[in-house]
This record gives sequence, C-alpha cells and structure tokens, in this order.
Amino acid sequence: MDLLMMIKAIILGLVEGLTEFAPVSSTGHMIIVDDMWLKSERFLTEHGANTFKVVIQLGSILAVVVTFKDRFIDLLSLGHFNKQKVRNGGRLKLTQVIVGLIPAGVLGVLFNDYIDDHLFSTATVLIGLVIGAVLMILADVIGPKNPKVETVDQISYGQALAVGLFQCFSLWPGFSRSGSTISGGVLMGMSHRAAADFTFIMAVPIMAGASFLSLLKNWEYMTMDALPIFIAGFISAFIFALLSIRFFLKLINKIKLLPFAIYRIVLALIIYLVFF
Repeated sequence: MDLLMMIKAIILGLVEGLTEFAPVSSTGHMIIVDDMWLKSERFLTEHGANTFKVVIQLGSILAVVVTFKDRFIDLLSLGHFNKQKVRNGGRLKLTQVIVGLIPAGVLGVLFNDYIDDHLFSTATVLIGLVIGAVLMILADVIGPKNPKVETVDQISYGQALAVGLFQCFSLWPGFSRSGSTISGGVLMGMSHRAAADFTFIMAVPIMAGASFLSLLKNWEYMTMDALPIFIAGFISAFIFALLSIRFFLKLINKIKLLPFAIYRIVLALIIYLVFF
C-alpha cells in the first residue's frame, strides 16, 4: 500500500474530524482537498472517493456517540435511568430530538436529488459559507446576553422545533449543520453550550442514517485495495472529531460564534481565489 496515500487518508480524516461539528462547514473544507487528492488516485474513482467520505463521516459520528454516551443511554431509556433528574425539573426527551429532526428530514427526502444535482458546487458552497457566517454574527449580536435556557435539559418543544427549522439551512452545502442550528438555538433563547449539545445529539441519527444508506448504495467500491485507506481515514476522523468536539464544547460559551464566522469568511475568500 502506498504510504503517501495512507498519509493523505489520515490528513483527510483530520479535516473531516476537525470540521464536521465545528460551525465552519466540513463541505467547504473537503472541496478544497477533494480534487487535489481523492479523485486523483487510481483506485479512488469518483464513486470510491464518495464512499471514502461516507466512511470518515461515520468516524466523526462515532466520536459524538462516545462523547454523549450517557446522554444517549438516557434518551433511549425513556427516563428509567435518570429518575432523579425527572424529579428535579426535567430532562431532554427523545421526542424533542425527533421534533427537531422532522423539518430537515422531510425536506432532505423531498429535495435530496435536486440538492445532489444542483447545489454541490464551489459557487454554492461560497454562498453558504458567507450567508451562514452572517447568520452566526446576527445570533451573537441579537441573541440574549443572559439566556434562560442554560442546559439542553431546559429546552422546550417549541425551541426544539425552531432549531430543527434552522437546521433546514444546512441542506445548502457550505451552510454548516452546527452553524445553522447553534445560531437558531441562540436566537431562540438558548445558551451557546445548550444549543451546541442539542445540535450534536440531533446530528447522530440524521447523519448516521444518511451515511449508512449511502454506504450500502456504494458498498461495491469497498474493495480490498482501498480498505486500508478507509480504515486509516475512519480512525483519523474519529480521533480528531473526539478532540474537536470536547475542545469546542469547553469553549463555546466563552468565545461564542464570532471567531468561527470570521474564519468562514476567510475560507470563502481562499476558495474564491483558488477556484476562480
């Protein structure tokens, strides 16, 4: 196996892991490296490259599951493992997560083919990066300075639905799932940390479902020649996503969204200079 290709796979996993859940758009970053590395390899055809992206995304999803494992156990137990929290005033419910998933889930099913055929381009990603950055800046400026919802257990069904509606923006490549939903949560009166926690929890079922369906669709491209590359990318994405998520959650209430918005605008400028 080509050592250089293994190094490339690890770097691509790093890019995926560091950007998938930060509000900076993993799509925008992957576009920069995609044509340079993935599709140039002899066994990573266009289909093989797309399969590789699905595999490393699964690594990022696993990192969220590990980070929030107790929370997912609590959600799936329907309260049986956390009766004390229920007595003390409430907890995040599985039904609230489902409510948050419905808007983007419905639109995604209805317009999936259109999005794949018409919105995955450098130009549309540039638009998503910039408009998403504007939304994030507005959230920091307009959002309450002393939010009443400080933890994810305090959110209401209405707020869950509102965040789900904001998640619809993420169907536009470059907008960023976490960027749109954290911004929406902050605008709805949630703290940045509460909005981030809810964002990451919602991301698992919708991303895992889409990834597994895509993986089944492209299973024939999981060849023995490419398998070591997929494994290296998966492990890399998992490790760096795990570090990124934990670092992000510790800082988000302090630094808020503005630094990420500035970074997105700089990234959009770089993509414009490189591709145009």
